[in-house]
Amino acid sequence: MLIILTLTILSIGLLIGTELAVSIFINPVLNRLDERTRAQAIQMFATRLGKAMPLWYAANFVLLLTVTYLHRHHRGIALLIAASAIWAVVILLTILFLVPINNRMMRLDPDSFTEAQQHEHHRWTTLHHLRVLTLCAAMVCLLLAVLP
Repeated sequence: MLIILTLTILSIGLLIGTELAVSIFINPVLNRLDERTRAQAIQMFATRLGKAMPLWYAANFVLLLTVTYLHRHHRGIALLIAASAIWAVVILLTILFLVPINNRMMRLDPDSFTEAQQHEHHRWTTLHHLRVLTLCAAMVCLLLAVLP
């Protein structure tokens, strides 16, 4: 049980750290680039992260459900259920709102980064900030549930 819990905390923490890095470091730097270079970088990040993150999100959800099941008789079960529910909602909202934008960003033409596409990337960034905050709430629930 300790191995699964440790793996879950480590994996979720790394995912949140990656998402936080995108919000705090990568996107602000991208915004300072000229339009063509920014479009190329957005396209590359959208492609790379768009392939890796769905698996990582799903794996973390499975790990979180496993921890919830293994701790079903412990005092923190309500917080673990909350963390799992938050994670599920984040995945659902990501699929509905962020993934379609990301898929369009993967197909950007660096030579014509239109105002509409720039606005769409800004919308993705705003939604992404909300996602990061929500993921942090899930992590807090997880930690409060399992730490003595």
